[in-house]
Amino acid sequence: MSDQIKFIVDNLNKEPFRKNYNLITFDSLEPMQLLQILNDVLAEIDPKQVVDIREEMPEHTAKRMLSLLGILKYKPPGNATDMSTFRQGLVIGSKPVIYPVLHWLLQRTNELKKRAYLARFLIKLEVPSEFLQDETVADTNKQYEELMEAFKTLHKECEQLKTSGFSTAEIRRDISAMEDEKDQLIKRVERLKKRVETVQNHQRMLKIARQLRVEKEREEFLAQQKQEQKNQLFHAVQRLQRVQNQLKSMRHAAADAKPESLMKRLEEEIKFNSYMVTEKFPKELESKKKELHFLQKVVSEPAMGHSDLLELESNINEINTQINQLIEKKMMRNEPIEGKLSLYRQQASIISRKKEAKAEELQEAKEKLASLEREVSVKTNQTREFDGTEVLKGDEFKRYVSKLRSKSTVFKKKHQIIAEFKAEFGLLQRTEELLKQRHENIQHQLRTIEEKKGISGYSYTQEELERVSALKSEVDEMKGRTLDDMSEMVKKLNSLVSEKKSALAPVIKELRQLRQKCQELTQECDEKKSQYDSCAAGLESNRSKLEQEVRGLREECLQEESRYHYTNCMIKNLEVQLRRATDEMKAYVSSDQQEKRKAIRQQYTKNIAEQENLGKKLREKQKAVRESHGPNMKQAKMWRDFEQLMECPGSVPEWSESTVQRLVELKPDLKKLQNASLSSLD
Repeated sequence: MSDQIKFIVDNLNKEPFRKNYNLITFDSLEPMQLLQILNDVLAEIDPKQVVDIREEMPEHTAKRMLSLLGILKYKPPGNATDMSTFRQGLVIGSKPVIYPVLHWLLQRTNELKKRAYLARFLIKLEVPSEFLQDETVADTNKQYEELMEAFKTLHKECEQLKTSGFSTAEIRRDISAMEDEKDQLIKRVERLKKRVETVQNHQRMLKIARQLRVEKEREEFLAQQKQEQKNQLFHAVQRLQRVQNQLKSMRHAAADAKPESLMKRLEEEIKFNSYMVTEKFPKELESKKKELHFLQKVVSEPAMGHSDLLELESNINEINTQINQLIEKKMMRNEPIEGKLSLYRQQASIISRKKEAKAEELQEAKEKLASLEREVSVKTNQTREFDGTEVLKGDEFKRYVSKLRSKSTVFKKKHQIIAEFKAEFGLLQRTEELLKQRHENIQHQLRTIEEKKGISGYSYTQEELERVSALKSEVDEMKGRTLDDMSEMVKKLNSLVSEKKSALAPVIKELRQLRQKCQELTQECDEKKSQYDSCAAGLESNRSKLEQEVRGLREECLQEESRYHYTNCMIKNLEVQLRRATDEMKAYVSSDQQEKRKAIRQQYTKNIAEQENLGKKLREKQKAVRESHGPNMKQAKMWRDFEQLMECPGSVPEWSESTVQRLVELKPDLKKLQNASLSSLD
């Protein structure tokens, strides 16, 4: 899986995708982003698939991708029953589904481009048989099939012509480019020879230049060998670390293995295995043998008819009656010993069933543990393949954290030093700007002085002369170094040009004939293509008309269906109302009093009578309240006035103390009387 992802990422980072992914960023992509990448790869194969899947329904996206993958003849891994899971994974953007598809597409992109191009012209348009009865449609379909066959033959011939030889245009371009390079090199060699002949000891300098080139090549070869050895050393160190980690884990596992714990574990395993061998497996084997014997007996017996089945049913009924009689006799005896034994038997059967269940659970747990251990080993191997390191555990993880903390402190210090360097760089940059400005001012003053003295441009020409002399010396050195290389290159080019000319002479003769044939075929292909386009346009217009008719008929069908359902609902409502009316009439006409009481009319008349009685009572109560309202209000006012008098007894000086005391004692009773009168008013 890791090699597959690596291959996908490498191809996506190349032209024409240029995604700039790594393994981590690609593995952390969302399902929608994965689907978009798959759509981009399909669009590179077939330009009609250029779509933003965020603006498309998921069903349409899955249908479009599945149809194109079917055209490209992609076979999903698994059998035919896994197609539903493949479609579902393609809709939701599942990684186990999309990764193999991307790997398959990126492996054979050029081949699939050709297949997608051919599919546009070679996938036959299926026309229903009822439409083929029309003569015009049948003739058009026949022309369509003939054009398809002609396209196949023309495409085969075109492919044969492409693979039969070189392209004449490319060969001519190569020859002209080589001749131009040859002329330029000859002229340059001649110029260099003339310049080098004037230099002293030029033969010795050429010899030294050759030795220098040889030593540089040797230096590059040694540097490459050094890099390879460094890589080998790095891989060896990583392998050593992995082996050391495995050794540590094995020692750690062996440290916990005491003799007592090992013996206890072995005894438990022996008990479990002995139980499985002596009790569980023999029982299962015996039951399987009985079942096999019974099935063999059933197979060996002849086929039974209806009379045999009736006889067997009668025997079964007789045996059941005998069993019931025996059970009744046993219950009538009611022997205590048998009751105790049955209880013990029941407990023993329960314990045996529990034991079997626990043994099965233990077996399942062992299988699960083994599968989990295999999964853990697979995951550790995957992590080791990704980064070449083991998964840290316990103390190693703590040491790794402490190392990270120390590195973080070092990082902070380095970051601070970088900040200081940046500040210093800013100061130096500002200083450089000031010095440049000062230099410009000095140059301006120098130019003004030169103009005054009448020698303007003296300093500039002097600098240019120095620069030109330096360049000349460098060019001379380069010419001396490359003279021998150019002479060898000219010889090689001459030999190559002569070989190419001799090899291409018969090919050019053949190509002249093939060019004429190709022109004729291209003209015929264009004519056939125009005929095909016109035929396809006519079929497309007919198809659009038929689709419009079908759409209109579907809408009418939907309207009629909705009208049909509405009328059905109305009929059902009317049937319910009619049923209720008939039930009401039956209950009303019936002579039974209970049925009459169930009638809705009787219930309504009863409710009306109750409400009329209640209204009569309320009207009588209202009349009584209206009659007693005036006197009661007057009495309430008198009570309030009296209460005020009671609250201030000092305002009545002619009352004696005994009278006042008596009134104070009577105040609670008067209060109760006042409340009673107020409640009656309410």
